[in-house]
Amino acid sequence: MKNHSDLGLEDSQLIQNFSYINGHWHSSESQISVTNPANGNEVAKVSNAGVIETELAVNAAKGALKMWSAKSANERAGLMRNWFNLMMQNQDDLGRILTLEQGKALSEAKGEVAYGAAFIEWFAEEGKRVYGDTIPGPSGDKRIIVIKQPVGVVAAITPWNFPNAMIARKAAAALAAGCTFVVRPATQTPLSALAMAELAQRAGIPAGVFNVVVGDDASGMGKVLTQHPDVAKFTFTGSTPVGKTLLSQCATTVKKVSMELGGNAPFIVFADADIDAAVEGALLSKYRNAGQTCVCTNRIFVQNEVLEQFTEKFTAGVEKLAIGNGLDDGVIIGPMISSKAVNDVDKLVQASIAQGAKVILGAKKDPAGENFYQATVLSQVSNDMPVAKNEIFGPVSPIIAFDNEEEVIAMANDTEFGLAAYFYARDIGRIWRVAERLEYGMIGINEGIISNAAAPFGGVKQSGSGREGSKYGLDDYLEIKYLCLGGLDK
Repeated sequence: MKNHSDLGLEDSQLIQNFSYINGHWHSSESQISVTNPANGNEVAKVSNAGVIETELAVNAAKGALKMWSAKSANERAGLMRNWFNLMMQNQDDLGRILTLEQGKALSEAKGEVAYGAAFIEWFAEEGKRVYGDTIPGPSGDKRIIVIKQPVGVVAAITPWNFPNAMIARKAAAALAAGCTFVVRPATQTPLSALAMAELAQRAGIPAGVFNVVVGDDASGMGKVLTQHPDVAKFTFTGSTPVGKTLLSQCATTVKKVSMELGGNAPFIVFADADIDAAVEGALLSKYRNAGQTCVCTNRIFVQNEVLEQFTEKFTAGVEKLAIGNGLDDGVIIGPMISSKAVNDVDKLVQASIAQGAKVILGAKKDPAGENFYQATVLSQVSNDMPVAKNEIFGPVSPIIAFDNEEEVIAMANDTEFGLAAYFYARDIGRIWRVAERLEYGMIGINEGIISNAAAPFGGVKQSGSGREGSKYGLDDYLEIKYLCLGGLDK
């Protein structure tokens, strides 16, 4: 395996090359090369696991379930707190690993590490508050009691765009509830997952409780995680088409499922908005992670009265966003994950230009490298153009003009997706009307960054089901059990 001393880490042991199963590192004959999307350089090689290793991981999780669920919530919280502390102590290294394999700016990567760790901290405490109920019985000789118990073994498949946080917020809820966990991370970005496993081991998380299997047999490994009879719950973050396939596979064993899928987030600027605040919010919401987030702004709707003012200020802000290697100082927009991703974005842009969209800024590949696309602003966009109908997943901002509240709500809701939406306004009546009528699971009102551990993250329509984070996020990892206690009159 590659020597990791040249990666600039304080702790080179955080780079692991093997799947983590039942407390041990498992090697395989074949390997996956992990490359830095900024320059194509190899970061590390990771053993390529498959169906057999995935089954071993599920078996390990099943074997550890009784022990882990029997621990008190306080005991589990203590071990999770150790894990959280280790993640924060190693934030710089974890951030660097994330940037090396995924590309985002180092400051943003460190922010993701803190964001992911926050879920471990949150659920460590929230697990102590899994309350039940007593319900008045139908007769004097009966009592109704409701308790909550861990659902069982949890399997997860996570994406490349947030390789730390997407695992942390699923695993944290599962472990806090008393479940055990198996995750298959994206093969483009497995190093963050394996570093988390290394720290979980150091934190004292028992063998079999947290397992990571890395492999490129997406179909075979996916079928194990969605169809194995010992997996009680499956959770996925990724595209809607893939989510539908996995959801159908889960139906064969009627698993509990939560899905966080695609988005097409509207960002609405009303005439009464604080325009400077709206510009700042749009920049944050659109361009972090080079636009490769499921909740990032996809369509910017601006009321005609402030269209020119917003567009001018927004474009000026976009022009200041430095593009380059995420490890370089001052870089805000790193590379996209692959040249295919760049080409997919460019196709949407060029098709929209052919239909009448006007280029204000960008709209082409960047000379920084084959995986870079310029920060782009398009005007005179209509809601039926490709950049508006599709999830762009890149650094492109289509600006769409609108006249009134009714019109923009209709356009914003005209999509099969319903993950996140944003709008800026000051009129309190408008704020309530628009917030209640937008068909989205999460809405940022005068705010461009909305996700945090205390809030329920998730969407409606074809953006998925279930919630992550908050007290509601724990419910997806618990089963409700009703106890009827009778014969009390004798």
